[in-house]
Amino acid sequence: MSENQQQPEAMAAKLGIGSYRRHVFLCTGPDCCAPEVGQAAWEKLKSALKDASLAAGANACYRTKVGCLRICCAGPTMVVYPEGTWYQGMTADRMTEFVQQHLKEGLPIPEWIFARNPLGEVDRASS
Repeated sequence: MSENQQQPEAMAAKLGIGSYRRHVFLCTGPDCCAPEVGQAAWEKLKSALKDASLAAGANACYRTKVGCLRICCAGPTMVVYPEGTWYQGMTADRMTEFVQQHLKEGLPIPEWIFARNPLGEVDRASS
């Protein structure tokens, strides 16, 4: 195996990719929110995951900062997979409650959710 192929595999192993239970994507703007608001939310998400012991281990949650989730309003916008829960207005002040309630306790926060699209469910219309 070439060195270029080994590097991604080594990084994935180091990051624990393959063992995550959830993946959070957070849009940090600039269209759904001001970039400063998005960046503050990102920093708070990272620290809240670490404080809740969800950055590594058996219940780890992976996180990815993105520039656009194509919902260019009411941001920062966030989606949690595999359940496909879409959140609006996910500013820094909401992150601790979100991490505790949704990611740690498994209880989504209905008043912040605007859509759902779970992965892995059978599309009955196409079968």
